[in-house]
Amino acid sequence: MFLKKLFNSIKKASQQHFLFEDNNLKFLLRSTEYFSYKVNNLSKKAKFSPFVLDAYTLSNKDIFLESVTLNTNSTWSGQPRSLYEDFFKEELKIDSKVLLERTDIGNYEFSVYKIDDSFILHLVYIWFQDKNVFIIDSKGDLFSKLFNELKDDYIYKYEDEKKGEINFDISIVQSNTIKGYFESNH
Repeated sequence: MFLKKLFNSIKKASQQHFLFEDNNLKFLLRSTEYFSYKVNNLSKKAKFSPFVLDAYTLSNKDIFLESVTLNTNSTWSGQPRSLYEDFFKEELKIDSKVLLERTDIGNYEFSVYKIDDSFILHLVYIWFQDKNVFIIDSKGDLFSKLFNELKDDYIYKYEDEKKGEINFDISIVQSNTIKGYFESNH
């Protein structure tokens, strides 16, 4: 009985909460069940830093995703989501970012922002082990569908809000040299 519990704990800890395969973003919902979201025309760019084991960005006109897996000798120099929000606001020269909604569900955090009193942006933040995934969803389609898969009574209330398009090429990994988002933990 003890060995079975230990095996199940190890198996659960080693599962990936997020995968990108064959133009599908895949999100772990329950122990072995994934929600798959098809994306088209994604541009994938690898990012390199001595602090990261693996990092890349994915983007199209609706989705911007940055995945950061730190190496074992590195750590974030603050809370990853807060650092990413500050980085994002500064890089895109956003004057005001008002939080409209934030919900935590397991290893997922869903946030909706009003940007410069003009349009809505959605952030899905996923964390597990040494990996952090930040997804900016301009239209809210991925955001609302994934949220509904994790919490079936969720009602998306931003359908009538103005949405934008994503057309930027930024990376917290690339900005680390100047801004110090990661550091050595030695």
